[in-house]
Amino acid sequence: MKKHVIEMIKKRGVNMTDIAEIVFEMQKGYLPITLEMCLEVVESVLAKREVQNAVMTGIALDIAAETRQIEEPLLSMLLADEPLYGVDEILALSITNIYGSIAFTNFGYIDKLKVGVLTKLNQHRDVQCNTFLDDLVAAVASAACSKLAHGFDKKNKKVQEDD
Repeated sequence: MKKHVIEMIKKRGVNMTDIAEIVFEMQKGYLPITLEMCLEVVESVLAKREVQNAVMTGIALDIAAETRQIEEPLLSMLLADEPLYGVDEILALSITNIYGSIAFTNFGYIDKLKVGVLTKLNQHRDVQCNTFLDDLVAAVASAACSKLAHGFDKKNKKVQEDD
């Protein structure tokens, strides 16, 4: 399932390295990490079934909006990424909630600043609907930041696996 989810994300224009770069930018001032470490942690977040379910659901809703398979007025709200429509953030928060308060607060920061690939996703509105995708990418990056913060072994300079 993880491979399927990664492929879905790639088809929408986001590579795993794009997400890892967000993590790296957010954590490099706090931990002695590499981009490769960040990529490993992003992929480990995407290995969780709850995360996979959220990503698949959000991407399916973006595609349904793009192909006009959703009725009005919801269709217009999704295509415009209406600021008062918060279901996209709620779905993303289902990912951050797995990883605690650091993930939750990082999500708000990353989402507000549109770090890294999120800028591109928000500029793509005329090409494809990214109402859910941008928040899901931010949530996966936030979760990976939290996993790094909680599980980084400074002595061995590596991330410990979940118990």
